[in-house]
Amino acid sequence: MPEPVRQPYSQLDQLPDRDPQETAEWRESYDAVAEAAGPQRAAYLMRRTLEHAAARDGATAPRLLETDYVNTIPTSAEPAYPGDEELERKVTAWARWNAAAMVSRGSKDGLGGHISTFASAAWLYETGFQHFFRGKDGDGSGDQIFVQGHASPGIYARAFLDGRLTEDHLDHFRREAGGEGLPSYPHPRRLPWLWEFPTVSMGIGPISAIYQARFNRYLDHRGIKDTADSHVWAFLGDGEMDEPESTAALALAGREGLDNLTFVVNCNLQRLDGPVRPNFSIVQELEAQFRAAGWNVVKALWGTAWDEVFALDAECAVVRRLGETPDAQFQTYATRDAAYIRETFFGANPELVRVGEQLSDDKLIELFHSSRAGHEPRKVYAAYKAAVEHKGAPSVVLVQTVKGHTLGKTFESRNANHQMKKLTMDEFRAMRDLLGLPIPDDALAGDTVPFWHPGQDSPEIRYLQERRTALDGLAPARKVAAKPLPMPAEKNFDALKKGSGNQEIATTMAFVRLVKDLMRDKETGKRWVPVVPDEARTFGMESLFPSAGLYSPKGQTYDPVDRDQLLYYKEAKNGQILNEGITEAGSLADFTAAATAYATHGEPMIPFYIFYSMFGFQRTADQFWALADQLGRGFVIGATAGRTTMTGEGLQHADGHSHLLASTNPAAISYDPAFAFEVSAIVKEGLRRMYGENAEDVFYYLTVYNEPKVQPAMPAGVTDEQILKGLYRFQEAPEVPEPANGKPAPRTQLLASGTAIHWILEAQRLLAQEWGVAADVWSAPSWTELRRDALDCDAARLRGEDRVPYVTRALAGAQGPVVAVSDWMRAVPDQIAQWVEQDWVSIGTDGFGLSDTRDAARRHFGVDPQSIVVQVLAALSRRGEIKAETVGEAARRYGL
Repeated sequence: MPEPVRQPYSQLDQLPDRDPQETAEWRESYDAVAEAAGPQRAAYLMRRTLEHAAARDGATAPRLLETDYVNTIPTSAEPAYPGDEELERKVTAWARWNAAAMVSRGSKDGLGGHISTFASAAWLYETGFQHFFRGKDGDGSGDQIFVQGHASPGIYARAFLDGRLTEDHLDHFRREAGGEGLPSYPHPRRLPWLWEFPTVSMGIGPISAIYQARFNRYLDHRGIKDTADSHVWAFLGDGEMDEPESTAALALAGREGLDNLTFVVNCNLQRLDGPVRPNFSIVQELEAQFRAAGWNVVKALWGTAWDEVFALDAECAVVRRLGETPDAQFQTYATRDAAYIRETFFGANPELVRVGEQLSDDKLIELFHSSRAGHEPRKVYAAYKAAVEHKGAPSVVLVQTVKGHTLGKTFESRNANHQMKKLTMDEFRAMRDLLGLPIPDDALAGDTVPFWHPGQDSPEIRYLQERRTALDGLAPARKVAAKPLPMPAEKNFDALKKGSGNQEIATTMAFVRLVKDLMRDKETGKRWVPVVPDEARTFGMESLFPSAGLYSPKGQTYDPVDRDQLLYYKEAKNGQILNEGITEAGSLADFTAAATAYATHGEPMIPFYIFYSMFGFQRTADQFWALADQLGRGFVIGATAGRTTMTGEGLQHADGHSHLLASTNPAAISYDPAFAFEVSAIVKEGLRRMYGENAEDVFYYLTVYNEPKVQPAMPAGVTDEQILKGLYRFQEAPEVPEPANGKPAPRTQLLASGTAIHWILEAQRLLAQEWGVAADVWSAPSWTELRRDALDCDAARLRGEDRVPYVTRALAGAQGPVVAVSDWMRAVPDQIAQWVEQDWVSIGTDGFGLSDTRDAARRHFGVDPQSIVVQVLAALSRRGEIKAETVGEAARRYGL
């Protein structure tokens, strides 16, 4: 035996050893075992000792991050199975059949669909439906179930069995244009009575599930809803775990001990194109990752057939061989004959040969072709029970399956099976025989495979219904039982409409002041959920710390360094603010959980998620899309908005495009308010529209600025309706002298949103005083809402209605060219150009941002008042209303 390589140092060297002789004796004992019985035996004894110490005294010895490639729960320790396995087998078989039939029938028309994922995971779902998943018919909120997106055909097939879907529904899988079809994946917006959570954009489901479980605790700790009986289940693919969002919040779940959360990772070892880890092991990798993050890991890998093999494996040779076999090789074993398995797996060394000689060819085929824990309900039940009963930490069940299981040799473990959309009739006959379904041959004689239902009075369907009744109703299911919220008192909104007097405040601060007042409302104040990714002080929100408190499930276990200050950092178990740290993905997942609590828990919450510059829509646009799919409601605040308002921050901060990104989201109601009174009107309308009678499934996106300005009072004659529609005249042109030629003075219309309103007000003054041009100033709080109204009008005209877009009507008769200015790229105001009858010019901040003073940045982009003046003069010159040389004169005067 070679001499082991010793580390020259140990972490323990820095700690006192009270008995060096005893330590030496333990080392000598290990060496003796290693020399006599081999290092594997020595390692086995060490693990047994650590397990014993933890079980006996709760010893805090470091845990192993990786264990052997075997089940966590041995067969001898499995709990008694509480159900009728034969009836559950029949229910699962019918679900398998109808899922495959649904996708195959649709594929004739090129609609596609996925068969293999559910085929591998059928028992993972069915065991949950029969024994774990709680519905919403009881007193609580039920369980929250995040279904793996590609497994949706199996969920539809079960809803067909439980009576919620008909054959006609199944035949309209992926046929949604007529309004009655089934969406391809879990899409609540498309099928809002069934789906709660959109998950097919991979990675969104895992992070959403973690923050959903966390938000459940938040509701409980704040006394809003008892969620103690709600459990969050997330069904995930092993390939999906490569997405950064899949693992981004594992530490949060472990740190906060979210034992109301269970991940079920379907380890069929295949992703879309091939093996997940061809040369490695995804199960072992995930185990280490989850354990390191503080999760309880339950591995359910092998079926009962393996028990005989492990009993023969006195030297642990088989276990070692399993641990060193890469995933791609397991995939190959699932498709090859006994001779190949015997030669390549059991022929690796003499001890393996000895074990293999005691196994028949049929046994070898069973072991590697089908005996996976995920295909045996007893194994799945034992793993789930261990997961939900574990306290103090979230659990993950790593369960091994065969992708395409029961679909036949052309599907099972094949690299291409994710793209395979249909079975032949011969394959359906083989599947029928394998599953033992009583479908007659004549039903399979044609070209179209039939759906099949055993009948509402059949034993298996009665059993299914009894089990769901015992578990508080059908699942998954989405129900909206929340009542409308009363509107806050008008005085809360009036303060901003009066303006700020001589005080300069940014619109960010105006919004924070408004929300702070609204959070004091007796009826709805407790329902506000501030969500901040570690920038509260940047946004002037530290005043909320001592009054609202920052949520922490442990409260505050330390003395804050600023405890002697008025605005100290106060954490509390019932804290209202969710300060998530530097994670926009986590913050948006939190926002989504709060924004959909009206449906998930029947408790309408009013979240506002405030983020820094472009780190909202740019960084997490996919999650915003999922938020819209999940029918979320709330306020999204893009603070420190605009390309030029953040002095010194530069290219990766200066935001000039988020409104363009937001415009692509149909559920985002986007505004870029210029003044505090606009903020007031928009928030008030948002509350009515999202939380009042006939609430709408939209969310509001407001951009606010960190540039202090005097906030004017709401001008006489300006209405909330004009603000909400997106355009109104803020200030008419001043009087200008008539030109010497006796013609009327040149005139223009200046439109702006956000902080750019101040640039055009200065441009208005320069145009009048220095160039004799009259300019009306318009505020455009929403370019996107103007565009949507115009598109609606265009569609109405195609139906024969006589409708004119609001922007066209608002500017009707306005003289001169229209010049639109914003701190956004020109494509943002250009959204409305085609509906403006006047000559159109847009000025914006296209290109990358840069670090400099505001004035210098605005001169660089050509949006400062002087640059706007030159652009207006150029537009007037093109119309022949001023001399061409005037443009050059202005440019020279202003140093452009």
